[in-house]
Amino acid sequence: MSQKVLLSANEAVAWAACKAGCTVASAYPGTPSTEILENVAKFKETINCEWAVNEKVAMEVAIGASIAGARALTAMKHVGLNVAMDPLMTYTYVGANGGLVIVAADDPGMHSSQNEQDSRVLVKFARAALFEPSDSQETFDMVIAAFELSEKYQVPAFIHLTTRTSHTSTVVEVGDDFGPGKVERKPYVKDIRRYIPVPMFARPHRLKAQERTEALRAFACETAFNRIEAGDRRFGIITAGVTYQYVKEVFPEFSVLKLGFANPFPSELVKTFAAGVDRVLVIEELDPVMEEQVRALGIQVVEHTAELNMLEMNPARLMALRKELLGDVEVPAVRRADAGLPTRPPVLCAGCSHRGVFYTLAKLGATVTGDIGCYTLGAFPPLNAMDTTICMGACIGNAFGMEKAGMKGRLCAVLGDSTFFHSGMTGILNVLYNGGTITTIVLDNRITGMTGHQENPGSGKTLCGEPAPVTDIAEVAKAIGFKRVVKVDAYDLAALERVLKEELDADEPSVVIAGGPCRLAAKLMNAGTYEVAAEKCKACGACFKLGCPAIERGEAVADGKRFKSHIDPVQCSGCDLCRQTCKFDAIKKIR
Repeated sequence: MSQKVLLSANEAVAWAACKAGCTVASAYPGTPSTEILENVAKFKETINCEWAVNEKVAMEVAIGASIAGARALTAMKHVGLNVAMDPLMTYTYVGANGGLVIVAADDPGMHSSQNEQDSRVLVKFARAALFEPSDSQETFDMVIAAFELSEKYQVPAFIHLTTRTSHTSTVVEVGDDFGPGKVERKPYVKDIRRYIPVPMFARPHRLKAQERTEALRAFACETAFNRIEAGDRRFGIITAGVTYQYVKEVFPEFSVLKLGFANPFPSELVKTFAAGVDRVLVIEELDPVMEEQVRALGIQVVEHTAELNMLEMNPARLMALRKELLGDVEVPAVRRADAGLPTRPPVLCAGCSHRGVFYTLAKLGATVTGDIGCYTLGAFPPLNAMDTTICMGACIGNAFGMEKAGMKGRLCAVLGDSTFFHSGMTGILNVLYNGGTITTIVLDNRITGMTGHQENPGSGKTLCGEPAPVTDIAEVAKAIGFKRVVKVDAYDLAALERVLKEELDADEPSVVIAGGPCRLAAKLMNAGTYEVAAEKCKACGACFKLGCPAIERGEAVADGKRFKSHIDPVQCSGCDLCRQTCKFDAIKKIR
């Protein structure tokens, strides 16, 4: 009997990689893809896995392993794919040797992302192969098939996940003989005409890429991953991925063409399907990637509102479409799970080492270009200490661009240690090289925080928990050539104010490393407890400006407008910042 396991799609990728004989895996954490490599690490005896410093490097490592003849995997969220496109675009010309599988996890609805992006567009742009699983079983099966297809057609193969497939668990049959696959490594043969695509060698590769695309298109028309499910012919629905599940729920009676292998597009199969139904409706999440290709075949497609191609798809949205097309259902009112509950704005954790820096920058009236991570939360009240957030590492170039544009006053860039290693080092080098004077502040909590405490080059451990060299950010800045490099305790408000004021007002570039551990990752949430002496509290509100969730409004003073402070002992982690803000000595450590 085949072994059955309850797995999310992210977990299924790892299990399938093991069974398919993958030997190298590299990634950078990013929601919703993070758990893929964390689960690959459970098979570290057979898969050499790592957290790379960024997605481009992860892609390059996987490509190197593929060139050597090994099966390799890399995984990233949609915005990470942007970073990795440069090496990918060339490798699609060169062609895979060992199987190369790339997992791109999109985030429709932007649950944990700064933009909404459809990775299918980039896969088509790159002329790569694309698998579209709709559940964990298909993810498992498609990853194994993707390795085989990658080697057969010498093409990078994508697995396209979304937040729902990545994080939803379904039963997966992994086989009664599950274990590490034993796949003979393909030999590496030196071939500069293939692996060094200078223009004279790259031009023939372009022709080969087109020939390969047509061969894959024929495969797409015959693979079992693409299937026609016959039903009511009034509508023929073309769909893929998790949207297939919604279509089967809302339009169960109609004919469906389910595309599990969607690039290259199976044109002849689509024509055959369209000829057998009265009207064609394309339902897909995000961009009209399939719809545009169906229309390009001269097939008339049922019109729908453009809003259906943005934000996350769900059955309620399709119910509204069904009512519009058929008028035979009542669309239920969708009530948010949090409806009627008090709102709680995003906030840094109690005791977060980033809080003091933002508190001080707001006090100094600095313009702050920020970055992607926990510290993005410094933008919200009451800290209000961040002006921009664009993408990983952008804060440094943004701040320098503001300076180049003639912006005056205190100007700084703020990013975390993992982001500094990801894409900050080139930014500070550019500032130094081009004569900038901005201050770069690295919030060094020695962990990759917002994605769930993954290791990085500054943490001293690898993905698999093995010891690793600790990269000192201050030494990196000095080696680049910075003369002003300062380390400061992120929990010392007086020192922070002195250092930041001095560096922000300096007429030359500087790097400040504000060090303090992530209290969750370092298990310091019970390091101490503070309380407010009500008789000393003057209700001045100074401690409220920290925005710490452990500090609450206590009893009101006589005029009914000002509130004394109260510290929740359950949330307090003993960071000491609130005590430093109180001029009346009303806050004391009690444990």
